[in-house]
Amino acid sequence: MLKNLTRWVRRAAGGPTPIPDELWRQTLRHYPFLRTLSAGEYARLRRLSEHFLDRKEFIGAHGLEVTDAMAVAVAAQACLPLLHLGPPDSPEDALQWYDDFVGIVMHPDAAVARRQRTDEAGVMHHYDEVLSGEAMHGGPVMLSWPSVQNAGTDQDAEGSVVIHEFVHKMDMQGGSADGAPPLPRGFMGAASSREAAAHWYRTWAPAYERFREQVTLAQRFGAPAPWLDAYGATAPAEFFAVACEAHFVQPERFALEFPELSAALRAFFKQK
Repeated sequence: MLKNLTRWVRRAAGGPTPIPDELWRQTLRHYPFLRTLSAGEYARLRRLSEHFLDRKEFIGAHGLEVTDAMAVAVAAQACLPLLHLGPPDSPEDALQWYDDFVGIVMHPDAAVARRQRTDEAGVMHHYDEVLSGEAMHGGPVMLSWPSVQNAGTDQDAEGSVVIHEFVHKMDMQGGSADGAPPLPRGFMGAASSREAAAHWYRTWAPAYERFREQVTLAQRFGAPAPWLDAYGATAPAEFFAVACEAHFVQPERFALEFPELSAALRAFFKQK
């Protein structure tokens, strides 16, 4: 089932292996949302990506051969949320957000996971769930290569499964994924961590409830479907991840439709 363990080779002199220039240019050309950065941001993202590749292992599932191009595509998207979280002279310090795991399992298509749930009557139900990605608490990240490849394109205009799963990893740094990641010191002018958490809740909780209502109206009564992926209505953690996807992939539209969430995410990711 699993094969082809790929690890970016560390240079003998120390430090991560540089990403070849042409491979880096191809990656930026493929993903529209990576083409809007400044020259300084490109340099930081490349450095982050090289350190990311140095620390992670890629595993191909079901015979998938994980190429350098696949690994760099994942690295660039995974590091985008971290772009401004590390110090200027050592941006790779931000990779601490991803220190709880090493493995990234790549699938040639969507994966099917066997699930179970217990209903209100106490009856257990088993079902299959089709996944384009999954982040496991304290464990690896699973990604479907076609979904990785389609991020920000016509097939997935507002989404990136890589960003989705890796912000779940950031969310999990505070415990279980609940849509409330650990907030930076002084978040939006807060004087304490408790005040910051309260501000986050006041911003996100009503937005989540409004989004759930929009999805319900669309699915049950034929109202216009909301722009964001309806999967975000399944749990606060999924709403946070879906919002982060849109924030990075289509920031202008996201800011127009969710100005308060956009401001909160810009503060969280320390964007100007």
